[in-house]
Amino acid sequence: MNLSTIDLNLLHVLAVTLEERSATRAARRLGVTQSAVSNALARARELLGDPLLVRDGRGMAPTPAAEELLPELAAAMGQLRAVIEHRRAFDPRTSTRELTLACADNSQIADVPPVAAALAREMPLARLRVVSIDYLVASGGMSAGGIDAVIGLRKGDPGLRAVPLYRDPTVGMVRRGHPVVTGKRLARSAFPRLGFVDVHITLGRPGRGRALVEEAFRAQGLVRRMALVVPGFAAAAMAAAGSDLVACMPRRVARALGANLPVRIVDLPVEDLGHEMWLLWHERTHKDPAAACLRRVILETLRAVDGPVVRSDPG
Repeated sequence: MNLSTIDLNLLHVLAVTLEERSATRAARRLGVTQSAVSNALARARELLGDPLLVRDGRGMAPTPAAEELLPELAAAMGQLRAVIEHRRAFDPRTSTRELTLACADNSQIADVPPVAAALAREMPLARLRVVSIDYLVASGGMSAGGIDAVIGLRKGDPGLRAVPLYRDPTVGMVRRGHPVVTGKRLARSAFPRLGFVDVHITLGRPGRGRALVEEAFRAQGLVRRMALVVPGFAAAAMAAAGSDLVACMPRRVARALGANLPVRIVDLPVEDLGHEMWLLWHERTHKDPAAACLRRVILETLRAVDGPVVRSDPG
């Protein structure tokens, strides 16, 4: 018997009719007509190859096969109800879900620690799994499933929802006692004498954020000599701390890394060089209560640091 060809509603009607021993009472309980119950009962008889219920005076009497079937049907219907009620009655305190967040190196360093701490308070039995943007791309993106949320630059992909998180200016990082960069701002005249660290986050290639930074520099007639290419901001910060190279990175990650390294954070000679970071998720998880809880925690936690981006997205 192919389960996919079975109308499960028949089994529900059958279970209620067996319990009531009456098509009339079963129809009243189910909120349908008596003829609908009779039609369903006829189809159930054909499906199971048994009369199931026979007339007995004013009521109906179950056959031996039906008597044997009733407790199994009742248990199956109870399990289905439990599944549905459990979903409706989502409790973050008892949920053991694994939730997956995709984000780049900068958010892994600056955003994940406070989000993980906040989620542990909200969903103490859940597990947060953090994956890279490389993984997101290699696994087919958010539409392929498996990713509950993304922190990153906004994308216009179909099926994605997005809300703004924060705007993160780009800053420079140099070692303490740097021989060329001595003030609080990186001077334009110093560019020809400096080597920079380039960060290629996504699949070993320059990402959208890096492209925006480079475009802003070139618009001001500034050209960076890339002396080192690394796959993440942590490696860039370590390189800057141990050499005369300059690393450019979002301010939030610079603060997080700079707290533990002998470096200084300097402003860049380009105004408003920053990225708007967004929280993105796919339509398929929009109504999932656990994923919605994760999104709320991310929004409340990260917006509390620097405040939200001014623009908003009604989606």
